[in-house]
Order: sequence, then structure tokens, then C-alpha cells
Amino acid sequence: MAIRSLVRSTLLTTFSAILVLPLQAQQTGEQAIAAETFIRPPTEIEEAVLAPRHLNVNLGNPSPDGRFFVREQDDGPPTIEMFARPFYRLAGEQIDWQANRSRQWAIRSGIGLEVTDAATGEVTRINVPEGARVSDPEWSPDGSSIAFFVHTENETHIYAADPTNGRSRQITRSPVMATLNNALEWTSDSRSIVTTLLPENRGPAPTKPEVPTGPQVRITTSETNEIRTYPDLLEGPYEKELLEYYSTAQLAVIDVTNRRAQSVGQPAMITSVDVSPDGMYAVVERMRRPFSYIVPRRSFPTIEEIWNLADGTVITVLSEEELDDGSPADTANGDPEPRGFSWRPDGQGISFMQREPRPEGDSARTDEEGEERDRSRRQDHVKQWLPPFDSSSITTVYSSNGQLTNARFSEDAQTLFLTERQGQNVHEYAVFLSDPDTRHTIRRGEGGGGGFGGFGGGTPSIQTKTLSNGVSVVRTSTDGNHVYVAGTEYHDNPMVDGPQSYLNRIEIRTGDSTRIYVSDNNNVYERILTVLDDDATTVLVTRESPTDVRDSFVRSLESGNLRQMTNNTDYTPDITRAQRFRYEVERVDGFKLAVNVTVPENWNRGERLPGMIWFYPREFTDQEDYDESREDYNKNTFPNVGSRSMEILVRRGYAVIQPDAPIVGDDGRMNDNYVHDLRNNLAAVIDYLDEQGIVDRKRLGVGGHSYGAFSTVNAMVHTPFFKAGIAGDGNYNRTLTPFSFQRERRSLWESRDTYFSMSPLFFANNLNGALLMYHGEHDQNVGTFLINSWRLYEALESLGKTSSLYVYPYEDHGPATQETLLDLWGRWSAWLDKYVKGAGEQVTTDDGVAQ
Repeated sequence: MAIRSLVRSTLLTTFSAILVLPLQAQQTGEQAIAAETFIRPPTEIEEAVLAPRHLNVNLGNPSPDGRFFVREQDDGPPTIEMFARPFYRLAGEQIDWQANRSRQWAIRSGIGLEVTDAATGEVTRINVPEGARVSDPEWSPDGSSIAFFVHTENETHIYAADPTNGRSRQITRSPVMATLNNALEWTSDSRSIVTTLLPENRGPAPTKPEVPTGPQVRITTSETNEIRTYPDLLEGPYEKELLEYYSTAQLAVIDVTNRRAQSVGQPAMITSVDVSPDGMYAVVERMRRPFSYIVPRRSFPTIEEIWNLADGTVITVLSEEELDDGSPADTANGDPEPRGFSWRPDGQGISFMQREPRPEGDSARTDEEGEERDRSRRQDHVKQWLPPFDSSSITTVYSSNGQLTNARFSEDAQTLFLTERQGQNVHEYAVFLSDPDTRHTIRRGEGGGGGFGGFGGGTPSIQTKTLSNGVSVVRTSTDGNHVYVAGTEYHDNPMVDGPQSYLNRIEIRTGDSTRIYVSDNNNVYERILTVLDDDATTVLVTRESPTDVRDSFVRSLESGNLRQMTNNTDYTPDITRAQRFRYEVERVDGFKLAVNVTVPENWNRGERLPGMIWFYPREFTDQEDYDESREDYNKNTFPNVGSRSMEILVRRGYAVIQPDAPIVGDDGRMNDNYVHDLRNNLAAVIDYLDEQGIVDRKRLGVGGHSYGAFSTVNAMVHTPFFKAGIAGDGNYNRTLTPFSFQRERRSLWESRDTYFSMSPLFFANNLNGALLMYHGEHDQNVGTFLINSWRLYEALESLGKTSSLYVYPYEDHGPATQETLLDLWGRWSAWLDKYVKGAGEQVTTDDGVAQ
């Protein structure tokens, strides 16, 4: 096979040259199943798939002063024409080589920008070049301008716009080099933008040798190296040259007023840039050789340095990462590496954390729970590094006897907020640097390791903000004495009491907490998106209910006033009004699990419907472990319908069944029970819905995507329940992922029987029902290579089973283009109508109960 990374580049050289296969007329039955062109589904399905949900607005990205919000305008599912633009696939990177940018900017960008006034709700559209796509709007520190990328056919440039009137102008004269570093950053004075540009005198791209110069060479290392099965790895020296060529960029500082670009240093394979608050320095990370044939680009060697932005001098090296090829690293000895580099908000150099080394002869050990414990307590330090960034300019700001996972400053850099974590136990506390020996607890409990961040999760989080100099800090009240902690409170019975979001103001020195906001949960779910001022008097929230689509509001926490900012639309109201049930069913072994059922809004109890089960198994250690996963159920959310939502099938008269599928066993050995629990889960769900008179058990389909696809085929080879199945982008042979998958951490050679019993390919001769498979030609997911679907299809063909396989050009791990989505629904509808809906006749007794 020719080099996989060169995707039809000789045939598809420009947008205008791309041949787009037109959508055919709606087709049904055998025609839809066998058509070799893109088809369309029945009208009621197509309307739901193409509903203009992209016109609904979710506000965010506020200006530094909270006056405006900026958002990208979406235009719905991309087209196959956009996806067919030629690109290289190099070590996990997809590169739009014609325009020297990441392919994501060609297929996932917007068509415009809109600015919403937070006080009036008035919307201003930013002027952008006709036919261009845009992305990544960034506010200037003073809030007077928005910088953003403009993507044309062959180049990417930076534009700046006035948010008050929408006028914009091009800032870059040379194109942006946006393959690895696809970001821009303002300097704190709002006068300049730092980015990476196309190098001058770059020279031509490497050319593929017309005659091969040798074989592909792979040689094992001397160490045990449990590598994963990554897609699109480099194949040979030519692809290494391509990656270096399309990764090498020129760092530059661009004056926004006169558009002059000052080159900084020599071109390099730059992956990220972080500018200091004073605009004098930048932390630059760059990729280095050697490249690897067995791991993707993100595992290649990197070096992190401080550059002088005036002359490009490399002042010091912060960190160096060697090639991570999966080999076990020896970290038992030596000094721990400094970590968590960030610019201080007061402009006084860099802050970082570093733990003391282990005493000579000491080592790490691991307890039975898998948590690392040291034989001796070692302090962890927060340090400050000032210019000129030499060994004599490092001082210790704070020392802790525990291991730190996070360290953030207040805006004035006089208060330090820290997180220590031991297992699932988290301690978040503050230290006033004027009294570093006193710790002031903000929160203790279980939760994530970061402790600082956004809203909406069950784990409380201390709220942060980004300063005008680009540095993220903990948001404190204007008097500096309080912080804010946000989270979501879930109740003992989530079916009765919906979750409530909250915001607490905590006095730092005393730890006293005052709840200044709690959301209503009376058939509505309200969630904070952004605190708009330091005293938390105003917040941006979203509100939704089971019947009302999500909208954005500005809420005054002083008066309680609520001002609606968006007016979004429910584009599928009949599906919103569909009848929904949530049941708890019990397996034969006593394990209890939840199942969600959606039926048409005009369904009458006792009318047995053809059913479609769509599921995705997950692993748990016991009932308690599973029950904890259900605590965050939210009965007050709006039933969002996307272009791939199975609930669309209610328009075709199906009951859509979405059960949990717990696989339960001892930690690390859950999958020993995979087939057993899979059968029991499905049997319990079907028996219960049969007893409820909802489904006709003789007309059932089953389906899922990715691990759900894998489980779909397992369900069809290990049970007799299903007339048809739909399996997308799946793995059907676990021996092709021999070093773990999902929560399975044993290798194939440690658990051969489990890997074998879970692989439906080995039981393909037992397939019951008709199996439809689909797969993206360019599936980038680890472990679900397209070869899985081809080999299962070939096995089923050889065994005389009923099956089909649809391979979609340019698609990744999940259908995305408009043509693919419509085509899939056309095939799904025809397949299910033939093999499920048409599988048996419904008989109704005199008492109205179907048999």
C-alpha cells in the first residue's frame, strides 16, 4: 500500500477540483441497503438529522471587563467536500499541507463571529472575508479588540476586530504556520500579538522518492515495552521529513497597529508559546528528533525553554522530555523534575513546583491500593524564578510536607492557593505569603486533583479568572478576603429531586462559608457558566427543563433579576414531547440497573412497539460502585436531540431503549464476567419491558458505537434476542489490542481466556440476526482500526450470515459530514424496517394488550 498519509493529493489539489458525490433521491428497502452512492433517509428522519441546531446560541468567552461575549457562528454538519480536501496523516497529526495548518481548522471552524452585549443583549456581527472560515477568537487584555484566525483556501491569517462595530482588518502579512502551534497570544499592553509564521526562504517540500530506497525497518528494544495500537504512525524516512517540514515555524511578535512582524530566534518545530506578562519573555516548547515509528507525535521528544522576545536568545531550559516510546521509565533515583511552570500574575518571573529528592538508598514502594507511598516524608516546594533565570535567582516561596498537585496565586500574588491530594482525598487551602506558616483550609473532601476551574461538576471547585496579562489566577473578592467555590449538589433520590448548582463565598482566614447562590430545581436546571465580577454580584447562567431548550441568562445575585440573553429553538418538538420512562430492573443475580425508554408521544400503553436497544457497557466492582455512578442523574435536563440521536427513531414508530450495561467483578478482573453480565443485562431489560407491554420481544434490534459496537456483535453471537444489529467503528477481535482496553489492564498473555471470550469474531458462526456495520475510513481511535470491520464482514460472508458493511470516506471515529449522516440514517432505516419492524406481526387481544 502506498504511504497512507498522502490522501489523493494528486487528484484533489484545490477546493474547486474536488468531486462531490450528490445526494440521491430518498430510497427504501433493498435499494437503500445496496446503493453505491450517498442516499437520503425518509423525510421525517432527514428533517431531524438536518435540523438547524447550530443556530442555537450558548454564550461564553466574556471580555476581560465582562461587557461582551464572543462566539463562533456554526453552519451545521460539514460537507464531504470540506473533508475531501487533501491532507497528510503524520504520527497522529492531520495536516492541511496546502495551507500549512492543522486539518481541524479546515473542517471544524466557523463561518463568522458574533459579539453579544452583556447589558442589552444586542448582537454585533464581525466582518470576515467572504467565503473564509474563522476560529479561536481571543480578547485583547484591555477588551478593546478581538483577534482571530481567518482560514482561506491556501492560507491562514490573523485579523483583529472592534467588538463595538464589527469592523476588522488583517494583521499578519505573512501566513500563519498553524500545524502544531495553532494559537495566538496578546501581549499585556494589547499592542502586539505573538504567534508562529511561515519561515522565510523555507524551500520546497520534501518529495517522495520515485523508487523505494529500502524496506520499512522496525527493531525491538531490549526492554519490555507494552505499546498501544496507534493509528497513522510514521512509516519511513520520507514521512519524518514531511513532519519536520510542516512543523517548522518562525516565532514572531506582530505590531497590531502597523502590522510589522519581528522574527524571534530561528525557525523551530514549535508546539506552544506562553508569553510573560511584561511581554519580554516567552516559554517556548518545541519538538525535537528522534521521531518514532511506534508512538504518535505527542510522545516525541520536547524541550521547554525561556526565550528573550527581543532577540530570540534562549535564556534557559525549563524541562526536557525524551522520547516516550512506552518503555518503563526509571524514576526511582535522581532529583524530581520541576513542574507546573507558570508566569506569576505580578510579573515577577515564573512560579513552579519541585519536590525534594529521595534520600540516597531510599525508593518508592506501592501499597495494595496502588497508591505510591514514600518511606520518608519529602517536602514539596513552590518556587519563584526571576530574570536572568540562572541558578542563583531561584527562591522558595512556600514548602509543604504533602505532595502538591496545584498552586495558583491571587491577582496581587500575595496569597497562594494550593491543592494536596492523597488518593481520592483532597485538601485545598490558602497561604498568605506574609504568614506562610499558617494554612487556611478552603475545602477538604473527595474530588478531582485540580481543585480550580469551571462549573457544573459534582466536585466543588475554587473559581479562577484570567487577567489582562493572560495569567490565570484564583478569583478573590475586591477586598481580597474571600474566594468562591462552585459545584452541583445531587440528592439522595435523583428521580424526585433534581440537582442544584451553587456558589459559595468563603472567608479565607476563617473558612466560614456563605451560600450566595443556589439554583432552583423545580422542573428546571440552572447552571452558572461564568462569574462576571470579583464580588460575584452578576453571573452568566443557563436554564433548561425537560420541555424548554437551554438558553443563556444574566442573573443578578443581589436582586435575583434574570435577563434572558438568547432565544433558542426546539427544532424537534415532537421528539421532545415523546414519552420517556426511567426504570430500575433487576437481573437474575439480583443486580439492579437503570434503563431509559423513549416512545412516540401518541403511544398508548399496551401497544407493543418494535424496539431498538442502543447501549455502551461500563465496568464496576459491585452494586455500590454502580449506584454511585447514577447519583448525578439529572431529571431536569432538556432532551437534546443530535444528528446521531437514536431517539429520532420514535418518528418511525420504534421504542428506543437505552439501558446501562454494568459489567461487574473484582477490581482488575471485571471482564472475566463480560459475556455473563452482557446476557443478564439484556435479558433483564427485555423481560421487564415485555412485562410492561412496551415492546414486542419478537421485533428487537440492538446497536452501539465504538465499544458499544463491539458489545452489539457480542450480544448477537451470545444471545438469541435480536433480529438486527447496528455496529459502528468497533473492534471485534480483542487480540488486536493485546495490551489493555477500556478498564482492562491485563495483557492478552495474562488473561488469554478473557480476551478470547470477549472477541465476537471467534464466535461469528453463532451470529443471530442481520448485522449492519459502518466504519470511518480514517478512524483515528486507538484500537478500532478499520481492519476489524473488514475481517468480521469477510467472516460473516464466508459463514453465510446476513450482514452489510459501509465504509465512509474521510470519516474519523464517528460520522460527521452531512452526506455520511444522511446516508447512515437511510441505511439504518431500511435495515431496521426490513429486519426488525417487518420481522413479525403484532396481535392485540380483546383487552387491548398486545401479544
